[in-house]
Amino acid sequence: MDTKLTLKLDKEHINKAKEYAAKQKTSLSALVEKYFAFLSDTEADKKSELTPVVKKLSGVIKLDPDFDLKREKAARLLEKYK
Repeated sequence: MDTKLTLKLDKEHINKAKEYAAKQKTSLSALVEKYFAFLSDTEADKKSELTPVVKKLSGVIKLDPDFDLKREKAARLLEKYK
């Protein structure tokens, strides 16, 4: 069931969105609806439970408290691309 939604947005953004929709051969309403659906799906993905395998592997690797991930990654990349 379709329901009307009124939004108050900057005119420039609306015009750019309309141009984009026209290039995509769709309506602005369809774009907004797809975006809302995308947001809903993304939120559902975040709330999904971990699989048993991921739960089992969680915490397997123990790192030293002073381990610097950024420094280690940079060092490995420098070595790789020497």
